[in-house]
Amino acid sequence: MKLTTNQFVRIFAGAFVLISLALGVEASPLFVNANFLWFTVFVGANLFQSGFTGLCPLENILRKVGVKDSY
Repeated sequence: MKLTTNQFVRIFAGAFVLISLALGVEASPLFVNANFLWFTVFVGANLFQSGFTGLCPLENILRKVGVKDSY
């Protein structure tokens, strides 16, 4: 199964959110520093704006390396 740009964006966003929460929340056994939560903010803000504008930097990078769009 070949993944599309849309699927890659969802996978990357989900992974970044989970990793930043694991590293940024004090209750986590992987806690490093609360500043890692800024990655969660960045991912959320980027997903939010791309929903309105259609502009997603990761999607552009994936297209350049040859990943196919879902349509």
